[in-house]
Amino acid sequence: MKPLSPQDQMFLLLERRNQPMHVGGLQLARPPKDAGPDYTQKLAEFIRGHATAHPPFNLRLERKLGAPFWVEDEEFDIEAHFRHLSLPPPGRIRELLALVSQLHSAHLDRAKPLWEFYLIDGLEDGRIAIYSKIHHALVDGIAAMRMMIRGTSDSPEGSTVPIWAMPPRKREPEEDRSGGGFWSGVGEAGKILAEQAKTLPTVTRELYRSIRAARSNPDYVSVFQAPKSILNQRITGSRRFAAQSWSLERIRAAGRRHDATLNDMVLAMCGSALRRYLLELGELPEKPLTSMVPMSLRRDDSDSGNQVAMILANLYTTIENPIERLHAIQRSVQTSKDRFGKMSQAEIVNYMAATMAPFSLNYATGAAPRWQAFNVTISNVPGPKEKRYWNGAELEGMYPVSIVIDGQALNITLNSYADKLEFGLIACRRRLPHMQRLLDYLEQGLAELEA
Repeated sequence: MKPLSPQDQMFLLLERRNQPMHVGGLQLARPPKDAGPDYTQKLAEFIRGHATAHPPFNLRLERKLGAPFWVEDEEFDIEAHFRHLSLPPPGRIRELLALVSQLHSAHLDRAKPLWEFYLIDGLEDGRIAIYSKIHHALVDGIAAMRMMIRGTSDSPEGSTVPIWAMPPRKREPEEDRSGGGFWSGVGEAGKILAEQAKTLPTVTRELYRSIRAARSNPDYVSVFQAPKSILNQRITGSRRFAAQSWSLERIRAAGRRHDATLNDMVLAMCGSALRRYLLELGELPEKPLTSMVPMSLRRDDSDSGNQVAMILANLYTTIENPIERLHAIQRSVQTSKDRFGKMSQAEIVNYMAATMAPFSLNYATGAAPRWQAFNVTISNVPGPKEKRYWNGAELEGMYPVSIVIDGQALNITLNSYADKLEFGLIACRRRLPHMQRLLDYLEQGLAELEA
């Protein structure tokens, strides 16, 4: 029995009928050249043959004294988690993205371990697709990526098994992952609370400094300055997913011209795309959009739980000149990085909890429905630097599928893979029209920085 951290519990508390709180991924794979017509069918049989799961894939939720714990599911059934689907003709990428949008809209059943895995065939170009989703209370983006890497190989000949069937690392014995019983879990929860209390002096000092900086530093971003935007409406349960790849070297080459990092370039591309999109709809706010940028705090090689903080960055969507916009974004991001550089991991987490408390309270109570702490989430997850293979099939694309919530109708998540940067955009289908046009505008945002 293992208690959930406060951060993991947050993702359970946020879940509602219109906002499932799972993250996902879409992989496109090219079958090996010698694959026969029954390749996918045999692959599905191979997957079903791995009917035993290891942590965290065999853990389900249970409540004790009102608190959530992870416990081992003694009735684990692979048929409840794995599906083999075929696209309808003509099997274009359009049909695949529509299917992923539909699958990502559905909730995970809390009576079972919170994950699902889909093998999809029927694509017109002969490729196969793998879509998987897992609750955010179980993993963050970095952990999910590490799981994916563990479940693939670096050569076509490498042997792989489904990720849920892989035993835990030796440094993380299985009994430690699921805990040693109820009172052991209570003791672990107490340790977590004690560690949190030690951070109070530093957090209090940094909060005071932040209040002063908000008054004097134009590049400081607070939770009170995001403008009202169509990006920040209440959402429905329907989703639209769009994805595209860009060359990493192309983006880095443009960044070198402007002394900008890869993350600076990504934020500049997103700022440009959102500016064009909102201008087209006649909905560009008079004040610049604010983005929330998750920042990994993971300092080990673990692949479960959440170890993420957040910085707020100004996208300066009011600036027409792309070079000026990029430099302004750089200053905004550096201001946040300088502040976190003075704090430990636990202090950063509690600092963010304190600064975001007004937003969290407002979100829970609905007292000020028009106020948002930020306008859009933009997340960049580092991925594998070399090509990966899964049961002989080469992974040609690897796209993240993230979360939208009430007041945050768009999420832009990307990950690196080999020599590419893979963008995955998820939005509320009913709130943001023609969202897929943002892919074209991202391309234009990069091109204008290359010109």
